[in-house]
Amino acid sequence: MSYNLLVILGPNASGKTRVAVQVARALKGEIISADSRQVYRGMDIGTGKDLEEYGSVPYHLIDIVDPGYEFNVFEFQRRFREAFQEIQARGHLPLLVGGTGMYLDSVLRGYELIEVPENLPLRQKLAALAVENLAARLRQINPKLHNTTDLLDRNRLTRAIEIAEFQREAQNVPPLPELSLLVFGIKWEREALRRRITQRLKERLNQSLIEEVARLHYTGIPLEILEFYGLEYRFVAQYLKGVWNKNDMFQKLNSAIHQLAKRQETWFRRMERQGIAIRWVDGDKDPAGAILKQSIAQSFKS
Repeated sequence: MSYNLLVILGPNASGKTRVAVQVARALKGEIISADSRQVYRGMDIGTGKDLEEYGSVPYHLIDIVDPGYEFNVFEFQRRFREAFQEIQARGHLPLLVGGTGMYLDSVLRGYELIEVPENLPLRQKLAALAVENLAARLRQINPKLHNTTDLLDRNRLTRAIEIAEFQREAQNVPPLPELSLLVFGIKWEREALRRRITQRLKERLNQSLIEEVARLHYTGIPLEILEFYGLEYRFVAQYLKGVWNKNDMFQKLNSAIHQLAKRQETWFRRMERQGIAIRWVDGDKDPAGAILKQSIAQSFKS
């Protein structure tokens, strides 16, 4: 068997970046991030970029847009395709690394198999528009609209615009390159992963996570907007607004991240049911070594 894309996935705090860097160094690889938040500049601590870990290993799709930009799964696909082709042209191995299930799915199975997701930045913009403006926007996107009941209700209008925008972008997405996949997942025992999540959150708070969110706010990004950029930004923004004290913020954020890790694992199991073969390696037993042993046994198709 041969492969032209090596994938390393896993839930939050599973150690994906560290493992991927070790594998990339050994296999002359370059990392393509599959993280929906690491694309944003200035969001470093809360998204766990850990850029110091990369060293000389090239990385892609990190720090490519400013907060407020409506980055979505289709743009991720386009940017992935460009990065993949650039890496291949250099004769290097592309490694797709991350835990955002929808982004991973969009590459491994193709956008046409993805349910239309909620576009939170788009929804924030639409919330400021009157119902008649929403109706006009929907008619502009979809002149052949038959279901006119969508034009009478704000929630249905918002969802209809969301779907129409998603479908319009889908039509403009060129096909992905032909991929031969070798997919690895990093797994941990549940309690071990819980400890890692809690410890990582404490480290991020010690690394000035709160100050990072405050700085982003002072640059002109409303706290209400920051709440859409993931759990860390949501709960810290609420803390800065006075909704929680610091201890309550930590406890609620910690619990929410644990729940997110469970949802990520559920998504990965669904990917397996839908045909993606994931080779699981133990996070506490030299996962990079296990991946290298199996990947070297295959042949890299440049």
